[in-house]
Amino acid sequence: MHWLVTGKGLEANCDLARLKAALRAKRGPLWLDIQEPKAAAYDLLESGFGIHKLTIEDIQHGGQRPKWEDYPGYVFLVLIALEWSEQKVVLREQYLCISPSWIVSIHQESNPALAQVRRRLGVDASLTQGSSMFLTYLVTEAIVDSAFPALDAIDEEVDALEDRLVTTADQSDLARITELKHTITDLRRILGAQRDSFQRLVTQSIDPNDADASLYFRDVYDHLVRQYETVDSLRDLLSGAMDTYLSTVSNRLNGTMKTLTVMASLFLPLTFLTGFFGMNFGYLTGIVQPSGAAFAGGIVLMVGSLVIQLFLFRRRHWI
Repeated sequence: MHWLVTGKGLEANCDLARLKAALRAKRGPLWLDIQEPKAAAYDLLESGFGIHKLTIEDIQHGGQRPKWEDYPGYVFLVLIALEWSEQKVVLREQYLCISPSWIVSIHQESNPALAQVRRRLGVDASLTQGSSMFLTYLVTEAIVDSAFPALDAIDEEVDALEDRLVTTADQSDLARITELKHTITDLRRILGAQRDSFQRLVTQSIDPNDADASLYFRDVYDHLVRQYETVDSLRDLLSGAMDTYLSTVSNRLNGTMKTLTVMASLFLPLTFLTGFFGMNFGYLTGIVQPSGAAFAGGIVLMVGSLVIQLFLFRRRHWI
């Protein structure tokens, strides 16, 4: 599936002859958006747009990192779009071939951000009357800005996680913190590479005749800097959440050990009294005669020791 955006508006699934005719006409910039490219699309890229075989090979194989590569007549740019789905971040590679007169975007999965740009250009075709750099700006801004909802979702989950850790911290929370830390590490690496790529777009103009190109890309570069700083802050928040989890678990363990220690301490004098007076020595059996008074005295002594301990523990705020 592919879409062609020209000065006449938006055309969906136009045939290859129409695409080649639009290229030959050279009536202003055009944008070709290709989803799930087939063999015919790759042939068009090579024969119609002059895309190098190495670029096509990178697109076919996938698994590319964000990068910028110069080729004769165009620039190959790889971006990563972020999507928050089922409580995790999904990374989708976006391939852009940019020249002074056209832009081609290729992606395997549907991209709602690019679909919104296509609808906008279909309604207002005057946006395509300028240079291809403005079209490139609209496309790259949509891809880059798709990361903001994902980062906001992670931020909200980290906040909820921190609130939950203060009261109930369990093993599932630790697993979630570890998973989010791995995600943030990947995002930091990806956004850092994308930021460096756009820094080259700001400093190295693709179209020397377009003086506003650097202004457009500087805006996108600013968005990437904000995202990178957000990821850094999220990494710090997750480190704090890990510390909160460990502190909560440690406090819970301390409380458990304190309760067990108090219970054991209460039984220490009882164990001593019963053990001492229960020894079968003749001296003890001669002094302590089996009688009701002796039994009552033993009970009073043991209960008194418990009361004294409870009073002392309470006074020291141990219980």
